[in-house]
Amino acid sequence: MSGFRRIAALIGSVALLLSSACSVGETEGRASSGEVRLYVLAAASLTDAVREIQARYEADHPGVRLVPTFASSGRLKQQIERGAPADLFLSAGTGEMEELLGKGLIDPRFHAELLENELVLIAPEGASLKGLADLASNRVKRIAVGHPETVPAGMYAREALVHFGLWEKLQRKLVFAGDVRQVLAYVKTGNADAGIVYRTDIRHGGVSVIAEMPPESHRRILYPLGLVKGTKHPSEAQALYRWLQEKEARSIFEKYGFKGVAAEPAK
Repeated sequence: MSGFRRIAALIGSVALLLSSACSVGETEGRASSGEVRLYVLAAASLTDAVREIQARYEADHPGVRLVPTFASSGRLKQQIERGAPADLFLSAGTGEMEELLGKGLIDPRFHAELLENELVLIAPEGASLKGLADLASNRVKRIAVGHPETVPAGMYAREALVHFGLWEKLQRKLVFAGDVRQVLAYVKTGNADAGIVYRTDIRHGGVSVIAEMPPESHRRILYPLGLVKGTKHPSEAQALYRWLQEKEARSIFEKYGFKGVAAEPAK
C-alpha cells in the first residue's frame, strides 16, 4: 500500500504542476493577446524620426506596440508583396507605393503624401571638394549612391546626375549601397570620397554638404504613407495612420528635418 500511495502522491504532484503551468500559460496568453502590435515598415532615412514617434505613440497608447522595420523602400515593398507582417508603409518614393496600390496591397482610402525631402552631395568633413564638377576629377575615386532600382535616393541621384550630364561619365566611380544610411556610412568612414543623400541624413555629422541638388534636376522627393490591406488590426492601424498626419507627429518629423506635406489629418 505504501508503494501505491507514493505513486498516487507523485501523480497528484504532476497533475498539480501541469495545472499550474496551464494556468500561468493562460494568464500570459491573455496578457499578450491584450497588446496590439502594429508593424510599421519605414524607409531607412526615417529611422530616427520613427524611433521617437514609436516612443511617443506607445506612451500615449498603452495597449499598442509599434514594431518598426527599416530598409530601402524597394526592399520593404518586396516584403509586403511576399506577405510579411505589415500594417503601415512609409516609403521614400511614390513609385513603390503606386506599385502596391496597383496590386491591391495598399488600401486606397488610406493613402497620403506625408513628407518631403531634399537631395544633397556630401563628402567627408575636411574634404577639398567644391561642387558637382569635382566628381569627375582625379581626386574622387569612389562615389556612393543608393541602388537606383531599389533605393529611391539612388533613383533621385541618378536623375540629378543625368540632368547635369555626369551619370555616364561617373559610372566607373559609382559604389551602390543598399539604402541611404549605407551611403552615409561609406562617406563618413572614408570608404567613398563623396555620396548623394537626403538633407535629413546630414544631421548625424561627420560629413559636409558640397552641393545641393536643385529641384529641377530630379522629381519631387515625396514620402507617401499607406495602410496595408492585409492588416489584422484595421481600427488601430487607421488610428495610427491619422495620428501620423497630426500636429504632434509632424513636429517630430520636422525636428529631424523633414517638411510636412499633409497639413490636416486624413478624414
